[in-house]
Amino acid sequence: MKYFWLFLSLIITNSFVAQTKIKGQVIDFDTKVPIAFASVSYNNTNFNTDWEGKFLVEVNDFKLPIKVNFKGYYEKITYPQPKTFNITIKLVNDLNEKKAEIYTENNVNNIVKKVIENRKLNDPEKGLSSFQYKNYEYLQVTANPDSIASKIDTIYKKRFLRKPLMKLDSTNYKFKKFSEKQHLYQTEKINLIQHNQFQNKETVLATRMAGFKQPVYEYLGLKLISYSVYENPFEILEIPVQNPISNFGRKLYNYKLIDTVTIDGRKAYRIYFEPKKLNTNRLRGLLYIDTINYAICKAYFRIYGVVNINATYTFDYKKDIDIWFPKNRKFKVSKGNNHEDIKLLGGTIKFSSDLDLTESKNATDQAYVLIESTPFDIEINKSIVISKPRVKIDVPKSSLSQEEDYWNIFKNDSLDKRKLRTYTSIDSLSLSEKIEHKLFLGRKIINGYFPVSIFDIDLRSIIKYNNFEGFRLGLGAVTNSKLSEKYKVAFYGAYGLKDEAFKFGITPSYLLETKSETWISASYTDDISEIAQTNFVTDSRRFKIYDPRPINISTFYNNKMSFVFVESKFLPKTSSYFGISHNQIQPLFDYTFINDDKLYSNYTITAVQLAFQWNPFSNYMQTPMGKIEYEKKHPKFSLQLTQALPNVLDNDFTFSKIDFKTYYELPYLSGQKSSILLQTGIAFGDVPLTHLYSIVPNNLNRDAILQRITIAGKNSFETMFFNEFFSDKYASLQLKHTFNKVRLGYKINPEFTVVTRMAIGSNNNNNQHLGIGYKTLEDGFFESGVECNKIFKGFGLVAFYRYGPNQLANFDDNIAIKISYYLDLGF
Repeated sequence: MKYFWLFLSLIITNSFVAQTKIKGQVIDFDTKVPIAFASVSYNNTNFNTDWEGKFLVEVNDFKLPIKVNFKGYYEKITYPQPKTFNITIKLVNDLNEKKAEIYTENNVNNIVKKVIENRKLNDPEKGLSSFQYKNYEYLQVTANPDSIASKIDTIYKKRFLRKPLMKLDSTNYKFKKFSEKQHLYQTEKINLIQHNQFQNKETVLATRMAGFKQPVYEYLGLKLISYSVYENPFEILEIPVQNPISNFGRKLYNYKLIDTVTIDGRKAYRIYFEPKKLNTNRLRGLLYIDTINYAICKAYFRIYGVVNINATYTFDYKKDIDIWFPKNRKFKVSKGNNHEDIKLLGGTIKFSSDLDLTESKNATDQAYVLIESTPFDIEINKSIVISKPRVKIDVPKSSLSQEEDYWNIFKNDSLDKRKLRTYTSIDSLSLSEKIEHKLFLGRKIINGYFPVSIFDIDLRSIIKYNNFEGFRLGLGAVTNSKLSEKYKVAFYGAYGLKDEAFKFGITPSYLLETKSETWISASYTDDISEIAQTNFVTDSRRFKIYDPRPINISTFYNNKMSFVFVESKFLPKTSSYFGISHNQIQPLFDYTFINDDKLYSNYTITAVQLAFQWNPFSNYMQTPMGKIEYEKKHPKFSLQLTQALPNVLDNDFTFSKIDFKTYYELPYLSGQKSSILLQTGIAFGDVPLTHLYSIVPNNLNRDAILQRITIAGKNSFETMFFNEFFSDKYASLQLKHTFNKVRLGYKINPEFTVVTRMAIGSNNNNNQHLGIGYKTLEDGFFESGVECNKIFKGFGLVAFYRYGPNQLANFDDNIAIKISYYLDLGF
């Protein structure tokens, strides 16, 4: 009996001291960013959250509160609830705090300083004379089936001016079942990385992509994150951010020494870093720093924002050369605090979002992208010869057709049954849905063509409109590789319903050299052109369903042009053009040009033209299909030289033109972007009005604001009237900043852009031009405005105001309101 009472007393005692373990995470109320090392107290016990804001507390009395404090935030008091094992505590910013930040202590600051000082010794790309290794990289788009609810929901779909529509939604259930069987997508590649003190190069040895016989070459150049932890700026999703181990980075981040750990038998400092401005989406994470040589021997990076990013770098210590060499790299991207579709790298990777559902109900939000790369066959400080170093990535034809036995070597994750099923399933799906053909078609359309047998139909030539021709109906095409890979013939014909005139052109071309894409062409056209416009011949061709500016243009000239030209990419990172043309020009408006006491109402110009587009910061890939600019970086530079040739083929005038353009675009991790466009030109000699500069005006000379409403151009001066200014030298500058979309509801999600444009110029030979009145730009031209784009179905509104020395007397005349339209082809 005494044992019974003893047993009973033990049960009673345990019931009184029973404890419940509760996991928690502390986050910012507004940004949802975890708050690292926040102070947590419960029942007179104090501790801190870890570097991801997480903590574990043992609760034995639910009447006692959990208190959380952190500098720059109000204290948060939370009472744990029975049967609740996970809690999220949201801290609210204390606006009375002048600075919501902590400061780096001197000891850890000195450690970070030594890491920066020793970076050249510890970075393998700088500290080693040479190295090469093979790298296996596996990318998958997948989801954890356990994180997806399998229930069938009842949802209400909003309808404009109508009652919501109730329907059953089985999306989550189907998505869970699909994810249990296979990954959503996957692809693999094996590449050879080579580096010496002067050059580096990547050669693809093997690649395969689920659903594709031929790879999507842009993926092979996919750089979601920097290869090196020492790289500055550090790149994430092709967006540069300041590296925390850089001199400027030290001004942006705070550092905290956590403890000292052992890695590969060597002691390492464990240092946490975070942005000084806690609510920013800059990097935060953990750095493991060797206590002796101050090299990074392990690193964790996190970003929380519209996407959540986790990156992990591990290293092997090479004792004989005293350096930490890359061992493994993992990178994970999942959807963050965002309601919109997320497209990475122009849609290469996309997270879907249904605006009619809440985030928690959208199963696709559980999908994530995971990349893992592992080096092997490493060779260090050996003689390495890099062939064709101008090309950063080389994709030989042999890499596209490796046998299955070759891939079996890398089946380290054979337990992942979903991997094998993914290839089988997606290959079948791609075949049935003709995905590869749709991708091929999309690439053609985005460049303005639609393939039909041996011809690519020119979509831009079918229908156009301007004030001179009225509706212009036509048909154009170019032969494609189905006819010949060495020859092509481009041709078009068009008829203007208003001017009742036929226009045409034909251009046969021959491919001189495949790898440099060198073409030689001859051409003849009989067509009209807008006066005083500069077209850079090296600009890439992009499809527009319409070109808004010519709709309101009335001043053109007829040009019967014969020319021979060569196009090539033989220079590194450069597209080049050289051509000779013979032009018989007749202005189609009242105009006479005076030169050497002679009057010219039509004239002949024979000229030579040399043009370059140089993209020094972009990287290129050599494929069996030619060169591809896989990593498009800014700024980009264009230079075009034109020289009229005296006494050659009845040339009437002698003049020279120099045109220059540079464009810089800066994207941000938040989704916003800024851009700068600088364009200049100068003309020397006897230059007719048709070949001067009018700086892209796009405004009608009418009295009422509503009468001037037209379609906005991309980079045109919206308050400058057509033919208002002409210059023989000019400079223009355009500044833009685009904000994130504003979610207003019912698929109305405008995107706001603020724009400022300015130009200055002059014309020293005004007395040579008769028949048309105009002004000059010595005092400059200024306009600023707001674009509210993509309000609904691609349509938007823009408004600009003209100010400065060329401001007009009537206030209304300085205002321009336009309609904008953006077509998303989905490619």
